[in-house]
Amino acid sequence: MLFRVGDQSYPFIAIIEGEVAILDAAGNEVVRHGASGFAGEMNLLSGQTVFLTAVVTHALRYIAVDREALRSLLFEDGPLSDLLLSTFIARREALQGVHGIGFEVLGPRSSEATLRIVEFARSNRLPFTWRDPEQADDEAAAALVAGLDPADVPLVRLPGGVELQGPSTGELSRALGVGRELATRERVDLVVIGAGPAGLAAAVYGASEGLETLVVESTALGGQAGSSRRIENYLGFPAGISGSELTSRAVAQARKFEARTATPYRAISLEPLDGGYRVGLEDDREILAPTVLLATGAQYRRLPVDELSAYEGVSVFYSAGPPEAQLCGASRVGVIGGGNSAGQAAVWLARGGALVTLLHRRDDLRETMSDYLVRELDRYGVAVRDRSEVAALHGDNGQLEAVTLKTGERLTTSFLFLFLGALPCTDWLGDVVARDDDGFILTGSAVGAETLLETSLPGVFAAGDARSGSTKRCATAVGEGAMAVQFAHGRLAERAHQQAGQAS
Repeated sequence: MLFRVGDQSYPFIAIIEGEVAILDAAGNEVVRHGASGFAGEMNLLSGQTVFLTAVVTHALRYIAVDREALRSLLFEDGPLSDLLLSTFIARREALQGVHGIGFEVLGPRSSEATLRIVEFARSNRLPFTWRDPEQADDEAAAALVAGLDPADVPLVRLPGGVELQGPSTGELSRALGVGRELATRERVDLVVIGAGPAGLAAAVYGASEGLETLVVESTALGGQAGSSRRIENYLGFPAGISGSELTSRAVAQARKFEARTATPYRAISLEPLDGGYRVGLEDDREILAPTVLLATGAQYRRLPVDELSAYEGVSVFYSAGPPEAQLCGASRVGVIGGGNSAGQAAVWLARGGALVTLLHRRDDLRETMSDYLVRELDRYGVAVRDRSEVAALHGDNGQLEAVTLKTGERLTTSFLFLFLGALPCTDWLGDVVARDDDGFILTGSAVGAETLLETSLPGVFAAGDARSGSTKRCATAVGEGAMAVQFAHGRLAERAHQQAGQAS
């Protein structure tokens, strides 16, 4: 036994001779690795609890590399890093489609707490199984949650047998070894709120240039970019790159330079304090810093129809990953939206065997979608319907059966994916910084600031999708995150000069 389900860590294992079987928690074989192969997946880098068991089946000679040593090795050896990281990500995506791997969530779809845990697992690409005790074919699940107080639902069973009753997303994250615990009060040079492309770029550049950098994220590292099936126009990747791989590389790079990432922690307040700022977080945590970067991104727009919440997380989704693709194989699927994210999702689902119809409200899809994606839709047989908007959903117990369009036409569909754009995640800021009528943060000349990304508060910057006037592109967000670090350096130097003058 090399490692087992529930272990806190394990080494990377490169096989010289022999064979290793990888088993799930029930002892079922998932895959075998032989000579020149290797065992391990994304939790080697993320620190997550072990989801699988590795058993030697033929006499083995191997090299074992400790997790921390592996991190250093990957930073030094580019080709090895490319091979292992892409393989780890592919294995994680494969595990997400295998029933019985990871942790179990036992709770009804009528429970908001259950849906919150399920969405957290999906957005963080964690292998899990959801068992609904209200389903007639799962009496065992009903027995396990029978008698539990509503506040103790869902019941979450972790690899290794530990059970959590009604956990918050933070409690689950830390129980799995994913999230880091913050002290009640933290002091850093730069606090970054949001871990999408802009926030991660700031983490990489800030930490690599000597700033003590802390990144706080309320959901999943990588933001919305992490759920993109394929980013075809990102500089340096002519064959394209998946959002999960791009953001996983960025997270690994940030950690290489010792930037700290804390998730899930939600920022709830920002206020000036002693020449710097205090960022208040949920759970009575606070961060003190002289410079702040607001990279909170934007949240998905919801479809304005009745009873949408009854279907969300069951047959209506906001991203298309391996678990959703597995659900949708050979089913009729609707994708709503006219941007590149909608096109990428439609192609991905069609390639997986779904019968996909893309609905958008404009006269011509090319008004909002890149030409290469329009061609891909045709190539994979995606039906495109112009000037189409959904007015009503029809189904039972969360399972969608059909939609009615505003024209009155009814379309049969079992699943719906929504890509309707986003609203900035800035409500928590209130009037502390200036925002435009739609809630996007104003910067630069619009608020009389000295630099392009500075807000109405000196030393507080905004980057990425949350900033008014941003282009809502991944590459642009990365550039803004890097640029914000240079502005932060300037502000810190100015502050140090002022303090030196006062001292003299």
